[in-house]
Amino acid sequence: MGDMLAGRVAVVTGAGRGIGRGVALALAVAGAKVVVNDYGVSVDGSAPSSGPALDVVREIEAAGGEAVASPESVADYAGAGRIIDTAVQRFGRIDILVTCAGILRDRMIFNMSEEEWDTVLAVHLKGTFNCIRHACTHMREQRYGRIVTFSSGSGLFGNPGQANYGAAKAGISGLTKVAARDLGRYGVTVNAICPVAGTRMTVTDAYLRARELRKQQGIVREDRGTGEIESLNPDDIAPMVVYLASEHAGTVNGQFFLCYGGSIALVSQPRPVQTLFKHGVWTLDELDRLAPTTVLAGVTNPAPAKEA
Repeated sequence: MGDMLAGRVAVVTGAGRGIGRGVALALAVAGAKVVVNDYGVSVDGSAPSSGPALDVVREIEAAGGEAVASPESVADYAGAGRIIDTAVQRFGRIDILVTCAGILRDRMIFNMSEEEWDTVLAVHLKGTFNCIRHACTHMREQRYGRIVTFSSGSGLFGNPGQANYGAAKAGISGLTKVAARDLGRYGVTVNAICPVAGTRMTVTDAYLRARELRKQQGIVREDRGTGEIESLNPDDIAPMVVYLASEHAGTVNGQFFLCYGGSIALVSQPRPVQTLFKHGVWTLDELDRLAPTTVLAGVTNPAPAKEA
């Protein structure tokens, strides 16, 4: 075990598989004691099991680290409280919270049910709030803490069929920015990772079918510079999380990092890029004449209409 996080206590949600597992293992290697939280469900949030969390605890212990499993659901406010209480009761404090837990219920917006919307928002957005809310009171009192949330390119750029997931991840972005401002004065930082990696949530049957269909039709997706997702190791996300969880990143707060493979990119904060201004209120005729060559210059439609 290392010493960068020696004496620190971490909670990682969704740590039984994929990116969360890699984060939990890396935090332990850096010296942290880890609460491995995972509800143990399938990708759609069904069939809970304590098995995945226990498996990761065994891996950490086999490598000489300290860890404890938590099978609670982050979507339950009281359950999230028990996750944080596990850290405090078992290890005496909580210094680090990493919120990786998530599920998918992909559906085009015109087919999405209320239940599919509510379930995904409950796990991702409410679950992130629940855990931050319970953890931050301890962190504020001890005047130290590191919180790393997980947003997504789906929330930053949009992704077809993921209205629920994209909305939740965009919501986590807003939550992260506000929490960073609320907690920064108490020595608590809140930053977000936007990961791109090959996991069971990304390399799905639907993804593979869609990729094959695009190939057959000669469709080229927007290039975001991340390569084929199935070739990207989920464990590659962990180093930046560990760094943000350390004392070395004490001045980094309210920031977003796009991480994939060996790449770590700081994501720019939303800001005005083109402005159209006049004294008084714009008329529709004026906007029709001026907007296309000024404030709308270079704007493209991400999903242009097709002939029926």
